[in-house]
Amino acid sequence: MESSKKLRDPSAERERGDDERVALTVTFALRGGRKSGTSRAAKVFEIVEAKIHHLESRVAKTSENMTDDDLEFFVKCEVLSSEVSSLVNSLKRVAENVKYNREEKALWFPRRIRDLDNCHHLITRYEPDLDHEHPGFADPVYRKRRAFIADLAFNFRQGDPLPRVEYTAQEIATWREIYQKLRSLYPTHACKQYLDGFHQLEKHCGYRAGSIPQLQAVSTFLKERTGFQLRPAAGLLSARDFLAGLAFRVFQSTQYIRHSSSPMHSPEPDCCHELLGHVPMLADKEFAQFSQEIGLASLGASDADIEKLSTLYWFTVEFGLCKQNGSIRAYGAGLLSSYGELVYAFSKKPEYKPFDPEVMAVQPYQDRTFQPVYFVAEHFEDAKFQLQKYALRIKKPFSLHYDPFTSSVEVLDLPQKVKEILSYLKDELQNLCQALEKLS
Repeated sequence: MESSKKLRDPSAERERGDDERVALTVTFALRGGRKSGTSRAAKVFEIVEAKIHHLESRVAKTSENMTDDDLEFFVKCEVLSSEVSSLVNSLKRVAENVKYNREEKALWFPRRIRDLDNCHHLITRYEPDLDHEHPGFADPVYRKRRAFIADLAFNFRQGDPLPRVEYTAQEIATWREIYQKLRSLYPTHACKQYLDGFHQLEKHCGYRAGSIPQLQAVSTFLKERTGFQLRPAAGLLSARDFLAGLAFRVFQSTQYIRHSSSPMHSPEPDCCHELLGHVPMLADKEFAQFSQEIGLASLGASDADIEKLSTLYWFTVEFGLCKQNGSIRAYGAGLLSSYGELVYAFSKKPEYKPFDPEVMAVQPYQDRTFQPVYFVAEHFEDAKFQLQKYALRIKKPFSLHYDPFTSSVEVLDLPQKVKEILSYLKDELQNLCQALEKLS
């Protein structure tokens, strides 16, 4: 009598040793599963030496002819790549409705907010220590100061108090010059959402010409308004690491200030760019939600998709223009933190193009001087809607859910996880319906 196990010669074993294990999700139905069918299916997985990570079963509903003794199964497992076809074909002999999917391996991405401690890769192509074209390259005092402030960010860990920087008189003078000139342009150049946020920051968060706001005060303000918080950054982060922070409603912010010899434009992020450019927009609830969605779309995305997402971010969140009440207004932080480029963007020198994410994602951009091209949305809400649609089309082998209570991201790789979220949303929807009934 033949053994039910496969016979393998030594050469076959060597081939198996070089074979790659792949992750599979398998679904199938068993007639009489409550009686004898389960053992037959289990034997199939045993023969191919599958490593089962998760197993669910329920009463079969795939056919009207099935009875309460018939079961449906959902299995997450790992098998050798060479055994996939054997597993599927063997299952089809003992089960019905056999379906399977290979799970593609995803790049590492943060799952919890504290994982952002590992997202600190810097782009160093424009640093005062390395680039002779940097305004601070020949200023050893400035370079030493930059290194000191960068160390504060490098040593920060999630949960620590945000580091406080005692700014010098020269740094405050640079801030004052920038603040006063930009503030004079905002009423005629900035979008309504920005102006609303900026006025709230002046009223409640100490925004003024005479002092540079501290990250902790600004972070507390944002947390109360939109759930965003700030985290210190040592410099220009890689696109993947920066976008990952947005997924957790964390904005990574530099604390150093640009060199005093070049106050009206900076090709790198500094505290003027963050505090004057980004923060007022992050105080808007809809913009904050949109920013988080861009971040979530980036988690586990391919390098090619990260490149496109970061380019879209560049032409919108950094250098975006939109129409409001018949006039063009700025909502991009790169514009609203640079007096020189804000004036230039509203001149007749640059080219305006209609807002189109597909075109924007592959448009070359300029990170050293003013932009030759800007994209103008018909209105602010349209820009958000089109970018959200684009982000949803990014292909990934999994879906994600952000849990605001634990500040964590969960991969929706099991039906039970989706059911739990649906149950929560159902309760929330019921509460909202009851609220509407009371109001009516």
